[in-house]
Amino acid sequence: MTDIKELHDRDFNLWVEATKKAIAARDFENMDWDNLFDEVDDMGKSEKRSLESYLERLIAHVLKLQYWEAERERNHKHWKVEVINFRQRLKRLLKQNPSFNRLLAEIYPEIFQNAVNAWRVEFEIPAVTCFIELEQMLNDDFLGINDDVDVVDAMIANSDNLDLRK
Repeated sequence: MTDIKELHDRDFNLWVEATKKAIAARDFENMDWDNLFDEVDDMGKSEKRSLESYLERLIAHVLKLQYWEAERERNHKHWKVEVINFRQRLKRLLKQNPSFNRLLAEIYPEIFQNAVNAWRVEFEIPAVTCFIELEQMLNDDFLGINDDVDVVDAMIANSDNLDLRK
């Protein structure tokens, strides 16, 4: 039999199958522990990158719907579909990984501010931008436009979340 450690670099799928068999047989002596650890670690990092990516894309499309007036008429339907899709993907990840709720709450303010800063290059976003709370961003009914929210009241209520130096 081929050494399981050699399979990792030569044929990843065969390595996975051999590792599954070794685990099922409780053959811990022949286990490729180093590569198994690395793969499990990478899986966790990949899931976290997916969470961040879906969040970034959700925020970007909400900002487009709110502020990109020059393109809104032509693209608003597509952007709405994207908001719905990215929100659904985020919620699916959160359902599969409930511990990500804490991570999402931690990274959201920075990712929101980074998105605002990046998209200011493409279209006009006011210097004092209303911070959108995470709960609202994940709300299925929120698309970022035509909401009955008084923007000034929302900005005052959330002023501690604003970075006015930008």
